[in-house]
Amino acid sequence: MSLWYGRRVETHPQQSDQELVASTLKDRHAFAELVERYEKPLTRYIARLGSRDPEHTKDILQESFIKAYLHLNGYDPALSFSAWMYRIVHNETISHFRSLKNRPRPVEDEKDLEMFTLLADEFDLPAEADRVLLQKSIREGLDLLEPKYRDVVILRFFEEKSYEEISDILEIPSGTVATYLSRAKTKLREILKKSHITDV
Repeated sequence: MSLWYGRRVETHPQQSDQELVASTLKDRHAFAELVERYEKPLTRYIARLGSRDPEHTKDILQESFIKAYLHLNGYDPALSFSAWMYRIVHNETISHFRSLKNRPRPVEDEKDLEMFTLLADEFDLPAEADRVLLQKSIREGLDLLEPKYRDVVILRFFEEKSYEEISDILEIPSGTVATYLSRAKTKLREILKKSHITDV
């Protein structure tokens, strides 16, 4: 059961996102289920993009849900609701950073350490590589990447989004997603090489 606009409503986990959107257009309280489904992953995503203040993160998330609700009539059912929601949150988060005139370091949560190892596997590094040093170097490498490269890496490897979803979220062609990922990989490998993690 969730709370939305001051009223408790029964949630229906068996319904698809698109069905819930349709229900919300008839009864605004149905939006509670969508909020419940996406609150945790979107909070994590905002933090991965660089938000370090819990209150700021909460404000960004709340503003994002409000914008999603207000523009629900403009949602295209042919588009993944998840990708649409991530797009709104991404844009809202970047706008927030812009207002602060800076973008904090991304992906600093210790819970993401295993993700660094998974990302390292993309570089085909030897098993004997120092994983602690590797994680540190990858974290620093992500911080040095241009935002457009960093965004696709976070969405692809930390949020586990498909190329098509990333294309929808960032509003760039799928081919550009592939290009950015390739360039990000090259740049990260160069950073790792300078850190003496790998010679490849």
